Amino acid sequence: MRRTPFTTGWQFRPHANHFAEINGAGQSWQDVTLPHDATLGQPRDAAHGPGTAYFPGGVYEYLTTVAAPGEWRDRVVALEFEGVYRSAQVFVNGSLAGQWATGYTQFTVPLDDHLRYGQDNEVRVVCRSHADSRWYAGAGIHRPVHLLVGPLVHLAQDGVTVTTEQVDGGVAVVGVAATVAHAGRGLAHRELVIELRDAAGTVVGTGTSPVTVLPGEPAVVRQRFLVRDAALWSPDSPALYTAAVVLRDGAAETDAEDVRFGIRTLSLDLERGLRVNGETVLLRGACVHADNGVLGAAAIDRADERRVELLQAAGFNALRSSHGPMPRAMLDACDRLGVLVMDELTDMWTENKTDFDAALDFPQWWEREVAAMVAKDRNHPSVVMYSIGNEIPELAKPHGGLWSRRLAEAVRALDGTRFVTAGINAMLTVLGEARGPEGVEAGINTALTDMGEFMEHLSVSSMVGERTAEAYDVLDVAGMNYMEARYELDRELFPRRVIVGSETFAQKIDRLWRLVQDHPHVIGDFTWTGWDYLGEVGIGRAWDTADPAAAGFSGAFPWLLAWCGDIDVTGHRRPASWYREIVFGLRRDPYLAVQRPEHSGRTWGSTPWGWADTVGSRSWAGAEGTPLEVEVYSDAEEVELLLDGRSLGTAPAGEAHRFRAEFAVPFAPGELTAVARTGGQETGRFSLRTATGDVRLAAAADRDVVRADGTDLAYVDLSLTDADGTVFTGVDRVVTVVVEGPAVLAGFGSAAPSTTESYLDDVHTTFDGRALAVVRPTGPGTITLTATAEGCAPVAVTVQAH
Repeated sequence: MRRTPFTTGWQFRPHANHFAEINGAGQSWQDVTLPHDATLGQPRDAAHGPGTAYFPGGVYEYLTTVAAPGEWRDRVVALEFEGVYRSAQVFVNGSLAGQWATGYTQFTVPLDDHLRYGQDNEVRVVCRSHADSRWYAGAGIHRPVHLLVGPLVHLAQDGVTVTTEQVDGGVAVVGVAATVAHAGRGLAHRELVIELRDAAGTVVGTGTSPVTVLPGEPAVVRQRFLVRDAALWSPDSPALYTAAVVLRDGAAETDAEDVRFGIRTLSLDLERGLRVNGETVLLRGACVHADNGVLGAAAIDRADERRVELLQAAGFNALRSSHGPMPRAMLDACDRLGVLVMDELTDMWTENKTDFDAALDFPQWWEREVAAMVAKDRNHPSVVMYSIGNEIPELAKPHGGLWSRRLAEAVRALDGTRFVTAGINAMLTVLGEARGPEGVEAGINTALTDMGEFMEHLSVSSMVGERTAEAYDVLDVAGMNYMEARYELDRELFPRRVIVGSETFAQKIDRLWRLVQDHPHVIGDFTWTGWDYLGEVGIGRAWDTADPAAAGFSGAFPWLLAWCGDIDVTGHRRPASWYREIVFGLRRDPYLAVQRPEHSGRTWGSTPWGWADTVGSRSWAGAEGTPLEVEVYSDAEEVELLLDGRSLGTAPAGEAHRFRAEFAVPFAPGELTAVARTGGQETGRFSLRTATGDVRLAAAADRDVVRADGTDLAYVDLSLTDADGTVFTGVDRVVTVVVEGPAVLAGFGSAAPSTTESYLDDVHTTFDGRALAVVRPTGPGTITLTATAEGCAPVAVTVQAH
């Protein structure tokens, strides 16, 4: 079926029911381009809770029209929604045409029975959010929409599946299965032609099959191809092919679809771990939530692609979607770049975690949810694992065992080429019965005081081992959330068990990675999180222990972000990211992280998700003489710290010292340099220079040319710098931006974890001297963004949209 983007020409407003509409209470419509987040523009308030970043729920509606020409009478017409959050109802010309319960999976609404041919047809989508998520989920039509039009005899939607059946000596056997559907009357005869093409477009295999199909009884056509000198897809060499599938009626081409795929094999065992094409791959993984920072929940293609690029550049080779299926554009980027994926179905099954979450719908909708996820994933070579759930409380109960098996087998029935896992948290499996190290009742509040230690103690208990035995036995890979204490233990207790750290604390990455390296049955580690996100506010923050009221799981209003990602919401790497890259063995130069002056002399507490509240800067106006802690991350035996070439001392580093050397240094302007040495030989160095002189506003776009097709974005970094480009970390100013040309300002903000400012305004205050403006083209032409700040000369960047 012909698949056309259908993201423009939409309007949006808070929903007004018919009675409110009669009384004139309905709000006016505003024009929007999809994907769109309906929540981001709503007012925040402390009453709405920290999980969703103090944003309210709501009911929203979208409106558009579809022009249906007369020739569509003999066509199949549908709308494909990649994701609507949530409880969506789709009305066509005032009548319900389709609905979908949950918010992260794709669904299709047939339009044929509702269309008025030769005129415009009204499409209205109503969706709602209400205490249904533990994090910021946003609301609305937050993923792309496509219009599907095809002949009565057509290639079924997502009906082409490509699998690697065998690879031997450079020769691959590739199977293609294509489903032909018939929505008309009478027996139909067609011809199906398949061509396999390599990245250069060269045809490497072709086949033709006759197919006879009855109405309402889809026919599956299977062809097998021998591909010689096959370029195999792997993280190091992500080669991609295309299967071009054409349906013919005599000499006429009636339908067509191109499917991109990779040729690769997967295997899994206790001694060699996860292997791609026979080569063991250790998963350097990051968990990621679905939101896109200053864009909110809007999953615009370029935003998802950019996140994959930056996460890979920071050293990650695998991503886990937390806790719903990953957008198509993000999977496409993972395919192209060679990033492996654990795609996750859901955060709950039959027991609620919030009052109105998807557990209310799961028993009736789970089969459709599984089918939608697999249909989206099965041609993506990057996807190596399906996760059937995250931290499911009922999983350790007898009926939880039934659900585990039911879900795992449903996934395997649809796609037996990948592995099945689930993220299991020991604490949730025995909640209410767990006891801490001293045998004292340990409810959730007690556990929060030292959650890391409590989880470690609890995870090795025999009770947890017994309660999770069936759930783990159902899986191909045992996903362990904060249960690394079981890694070595389970090698003896459960000798068939292959393990992945499906969610782990960033503070422990050095010890966790050593476990992965030393134990073949542990195939990787996924940190919480790779990218900071909206909601679950403040779980990674630090607080002054002298203020007991500041402690606890969440940050008080106006906290906005979780503040626990290796990369902040603007795409800037935080110190933990550089530390991780060193632990992974991907960076030889050391890295410098400096304590903020306002924290000097205080004792700071944090949750296990936190990191030392340091920054990769030493530009602190007015902090001269203040004692500051300096952390140097390095894999070398020792590190020497120099200020303007003068030695401030030497300290041991490397793995034996957790890749960290620490110095107490009174702040003084100048160049601070860390020199790493092993065996007396320098292995690398890194410097931080103090910004000096006048404050300047600088602007830089991520690319000079962007697409004008509605799927692209221009990211403009704004920073306060000196003449040499060094950022003034301790200086922040209000910045105003203006966009001219065929574009709109899609989002504007900073990485500030606590703020009352909106990402939808054209005015925002920098944080640590930085801000980010995101520009969305609306057509071809020259786009200019101009930024101004008090005391600084205006700056402008120009981008061409084609």
